[in-house]
Amino acid sequence: MQGVCLKLFVSEAGRHEGGLLYEWLLEQAKALGIRGGTATRAIAGYGRHGRLHEEAFFELAGELPVEIEFLLAESEASQLLDLLKNHQLRLCYVKMPAEYGVTG
Repeated sequence: MQGVCLKLFVSEAGRHEGGLLYEWLLEQAKALGIRGGTATRAIAGYGRHGRLHEEAFFELAGELPVEIEFLLAESEASQLLDLLKNHQLRLCYVKMPAEYGVTG
């Protein structure tokens, strides 16, 4: 299938509507009918502020980046991005063309 790979980046401890932001994102995608998504926590990373976050430092607990990835149709990606805009969430994202399917 042809579609897009949509990746969203949030802080591990980021919250929205009383819960963890990455969980909220997955729940909203599921409610939109998006067939699957994955949240992956990084072991290290840095963002626009240039501050390095690593798993080893206790004082940075909860600040590691989480990547939420979806393989979906362009129309589904637009729906999800519109939802984020409506909730006034400012998140870094990457959207790129993707071919996806199942082997066998």
